[in-house]
Amino acid sequence: MAVTKEKIIAQVYEKTGLSKSRSREVVENLLEIIKNTLAQEENILISGFGKFVVKQKRPRRGRNPQTNQDLQLRARKVVVFKTSGVLRRKINGAVDE
Repeated sequence: MAVTKEKIIAQVYEKTGLSKSRSREVVENLLEIIKNTLAQEENILISGFGKFVVKQKRPRRGRNPQTNQDLQLRARKVVVFKTSGVLRRKINGAVDE
């Protein structure tokens, strides 16, 4: 089950004591900062969490699976997330010292 933006807002509300509307504003502003930064092709590093990296993909050959027709996929940018060592250890059940 995925954690939604609404659940994140609710957790910020519960953990910080901010009002529900202020919690929503904080989360929305954070997401806007992240989107704008990535749109400018800048990476985002959050210590203890990970790094969002904008990568350029080259054009490549592809195929339509329904028609088996060959086609050329255009060059594009993608966002890749690389976990920090701390998060990787937490996901895998290791205890930080």
